[in-house]
Amino acid sequence: MKYQQLAKDIIQHVGGKENVNSVVHCITRLRFKLKDESKANTEALNKMDGVVTVRKSGGQYQVVIGNHVADVYKAVVAEGGFEAKGEVDQDEEKGNLLNRFIDMISGIFTPILAVLVASGVLKGFNALFVAVGLLDEQDGTYQILNAIGDGLFYFLPIILGYTAMKKFGGTPFLGMVIAMALVYPDLEGIPESGDPLYTLFAGTMFESPVYIEFLGIPVILMTYSMSVIPIIVATFFAAKLETFFAKVVPNVLKMFLVPLLTMLIIIPLTFIIIGPIATWASQLLGAASVGIYELSPIVAGIFIGGFWLVFVMFGLHWGLVPIAINNFATIGQDPILALIFAHSFALVGALTAVIIRTRNQKTKALTPPAIVSAIFGVTEPGMYGVALPLKWPFVFTVVASAVGGAILGAFGTLGYNMAGLGVFQMPSFIHPEEGLNLSFVASIIAMIVAAILAFVLTYFFGGIGKQETEPEVTEEPTDSTENETEVKSEVITSPLTGEMRKLEEIDDTAFASGALGKGVAIEPTEGKLVSPVSGAISALFPTKHAIGITSDNGAEILIHVGLDTVQLEGKYFETSLQQGERIEKGQELLTFDIDKIQKAGFQITTPVVVTNHDQYQLKIIEQANVTSESTVLELTTK
Repeated sequence: MKYQQLAKDIIQHVGGKENVNSVVHCITRLRFKLKDESKANTEALNKMDGVVTVRKSGGQYQVVIGNHVADVYKAVVAEGGFEAKGEVDQDEEKGNLLNRFIDMISGIFTPILAVLVASGVLKGFNALFVAVGLLDEQDGTYQILNAIGDGLFYFLPIILGYTAMKKFGGTPFLGMVIAMALVYPDLEGIPESGDPLYTLFAGTMFESPVYIEFLGIPVILMTYSMSVIPIIVATFFAAKLETFFAKVVPNVLKMFLVPLLTMLIIIPLTFIIIGPIATWASQLLGAASVGIYELSPIVAGIFIGGFWLVFVMFGLHWGLVPIAINNFATIGQDPILALIFAHSFALVGALTAVIIRTRNQKTKALTPPAIVSAIFGVTEPGMYGVALPLKWPFVFTVVASAVGGAILGAFGTLGYNMAGLGVFQMPSFIHPEEGLNLSFVASIIAMIVAAILAFVLTYFFGGIGKQETEPEVTEEPTDSTENETEVKSEVITSPLTGEMRKLEEIDDTAFASGALGKGVAIEPTEGKLVSPVSGAISALFPTKHAIGITSDNGAEILIHVGLDTVQLEGKYFETSLQQGERIEKGQELLTFDIDKIQKAGFQITTPVVVTNHDQYQLKIIEQANVTSESTVLELTTK
């Protein structure tokens, strides 16, 4: 299997398969729910080939893979045997209310996201074919394509019945049966067959005609096809009810009596109470989101468009996606996803500038596929792999996305069906009656402006540094390793003042094993890190806890201040340097607060390793205590 070794390494570094409660995946990420996140080796995962980065959000440990995540997921499931285990931690959810809500929403919608987007893309292109005159709505071709694209949305409650019931710990097929009753055609057609028996709540916004009763109780018939909230609420209560009956019903009768009792109670209850209330809530939610948009479409565009990538980083976008889906179901249009359209192309512009300016070969190799992914709406590889580590390209992407969102808001661009992102989102802007109107044209303008603005800002102000923007000098290769940088002998001094330790003795298996490089560890007594060589900063983590340096002689050095200090997210670390910046031996790189880091529960032990040690004969100069004047490593070329 192609990804078998990668799957083994990922499972090992998340703490082993015994530490995994469940694992699912979205478009780019493996989403683990771990028993103990402290057992996961985040730093080792971040350094692995095949892993873009690691995020912790919504109670999930997220390993960002990229476009081939589905293949890696299959390998992980096969290697760890997780498919049979499923999600076994339903009763052990941790985290605050927001994290639990995000986890719930993502757990319900993530499994269907791919087919949901595919169906939306097909509906969008079908609308485009009509708008440009290739098809007519009476054509059989249009009707068949429309059925393919619209089928999932029409029967969406049935799909959500499965995923929601599974998420809530119930029997998924029972959730589907509940949804099937809600969209049963004969019930949906009753309002068209005659006059109502009477009307409830007459004269209010909740005025509802009653056509049928259940055991003498009035039933308010709603249209549940394409709905979202009613089935989620119904399955929540159904799961609780099923759990109760499973405890009290004798084992010999459980197989049929538990689902029977659950259906007999929850389905009528949904028609009588849950469904109408949830439907009204859906309509109010849709009206509220449109109302906020109409207060100032430009401000809404700046905020939602500009901060969408930030929302994605922290998993907060899952709070907005269901609202958008609900808008399509209740009002037939949505402003939320329309306002984020420009962010993919803003990232494309920033990445294009990076690939022109950078001299870092790893960045050059990573950026082109990230650009292609971003064009098609998958932004994680470019965001986590390139823009965020370089910092300013990410900032300028956010700025350009906000400008694009403002343009979309100013022209009233709306989405009329759920579609993909990137170029696949464009057909969703076609107006059902007006076709390719001005708001559609505005989407093209927003796309171009966002891309150009992000490119210009990143190219001229991206902070990539003089060292990276100088013309590259290519020498004729002298041997078969023509793609490797020429290295020379090097003397490396201590970047810290403190006590020197053997690398293999520290409490971090990735560093201690030498998997991340050969070198030493230092227990600092002073919170100041200086450069051990002259060269350039090749990597500067956003959390400032780790720095990669490439010396003038070709040595690649990684200095990691503390163990697991990535979890501090930059707290207690200060630096004014940027990736790509030229540095001199002995120059101060960053400062850190030893006492506060230790009080936060982290070890301050600092590995100093040479990541390309295989190109050298490496000698460790053993000593008890070191200063910035002390030589700790001698590198001799092989």
